[in-house]
Amino acid sequence: MPNSADYSEKIPNNVELHEDRRLQRALESWQPNFLNWWESMGPTLPTRDVYLRTAVNVGREGWAHFGHVAMKDYRWGIFLAEHDRDRRIGFGEHKDEPVWQQVPGEYRAALQRLIVIQGDTEPASVEQQRNLGATAPSLYDMRNLFQVNVEEGRHLWAMVYLLHAYFGREGRAEAEELLHRNSGSEDSPRILGAFNEETTDWLSFFMFTYFTDRDGKYQLGTLKESAFDPLSRTCEFMLKEESHHMFVGTTGIDRIVERTVALMIEHDSDDVVAHGGIPLPVIQKYLNFHYSVSLDLFGSETSTNVANYFTAGLKGRWAEERRRDDHRLTSESIMVDAITDGQIGQTEVAALVGLNTDLRREYISDCQNGVNRWNRTLEQAGMTARLHLPHIAFNRKVGAFSGIEATPGGELIAAAEWEAHKGRWLPTDIDKAHVRSLMQPVHERGKIAGWIAPPRHGINDKPFDYTYVHLP
Repeated sequence: MPNSADYSEKIPNNVELHEDRRLQRALESWQPNFLNWWESMGPTLPTRDVYLRTAVNVGREGWAHFGHVAMKDYRWGIFLAEHDRDRRIGFGEHKDEPVWQQVPGEYRAALQRLIVIQGDTEPASVEQQRNLGATAPSLYDMRNLFQVNVEEGRHLWAMVYLLHAYFGREGRAEAEELLHRNSGSEDSPRILGAFNEETTDWLSFFMFTYFTDRDGKYQLGTLKESAFDPLSRTCEFMLKEESHHMFVGTTGIDRIVERTVALMIEHDSDDVVAHGGIPLPVIQKYLNFHYSVSLDLFGSETSTNVANYFTAGLKGRWAEERRRDDHRLTSESIMVDAITDGQIGQTEVAALVGLNTDLRREYISDCQNGVNRWNRTLEQAGMTARLHLPHIAFNRKVGAFSGIEATPGGELIAAAEWEAHKGRWLPTDIDKAHVRSLMQPVHERGKIAGWIAPPRHGINDKPFDYTYVHLP
């Protein structure tokens, strides 16, 4: 199979789609529905064109092309990473057997469900972010938003291809449903809770791309290990694009912290509200919310479903090949977070049922890296304040801590005390109103809003004052 994409086709692809006319026709009939969804639920800000990268090759070098593209003409396509003919299953009861090129009948329903859930998150985030272009703090940031959006659209294509190619009539029906559910809809919401939350401002967008897209990185990382080779290779390529989304979040929050610090120093005051900035305590509240909501995406601390997925070879662990164990885990154990004797603690369970906890801990460690980065900005400016990840039990709606209330420091408190004090820890209506009030668009080349610092580097070696977006 070639590495490069065939852009002469109606649907760009590197999967030799022209060799399967039935599949090609099915996907070409789905394509107008996707474009209708993009027009009705995608970005609302009119643009002439945007400086976007488009995938052209799945190899290690030169995989993307940059250029100005009208978003409605963006060439969404289907790309699988390079085929390793010698690849073997790396874990579970089928370990060391050849990977599967077709779906084993006994795992059909479980694999389809995993693909549908992953697929459902992709258009959801586009829907959540659809109005943000109108309040972009710079053309650079507007371009980054739209790059994230078109790549989430391509990730939807990735999952729809698998549903059409390998799951027959049921798969085609599920592909249609991916366009019929909508983020925040009362009648047909998205499957996972975090993808029904509003993203009404750019601080939320940067937190989402840092914390929630990072969850996506870890979920894709487990599916990349899958014994079902087309899913594995699809996710491996998606991870290339996902890294940019997290870069947008990491550097976006970094730039907000940098600007807040500059305003604090300039005015010799912690109160930057009067000077058009976002106070550090408000940044911390947004961090608390998005981090805790994203922790819930990993599910309960223990899960027999995930144990079964691992044993069957459907879904591995993060960086499975680096693990120093037998990759079967039938006799291993793990300590998982729990409420024990009325206190926040841990309990020992079989490693197989604790795989959600294993993945969540990898994620938490990764999240801390960004917090350390933002704190270096504070430290270098001589500030004593620091940002921090709240305790794992804070503001949880899924799993062991869903029935209790805890402070960001991990202290168990009564429900009444939580209600009395949650405004100190989570964004209040006043906090949100202030942040929204700052979201005044800056659409002039080389200019930027006063609540965020400019980036240190532009896109693809272009300067910050490059015309990243041409508006009507």
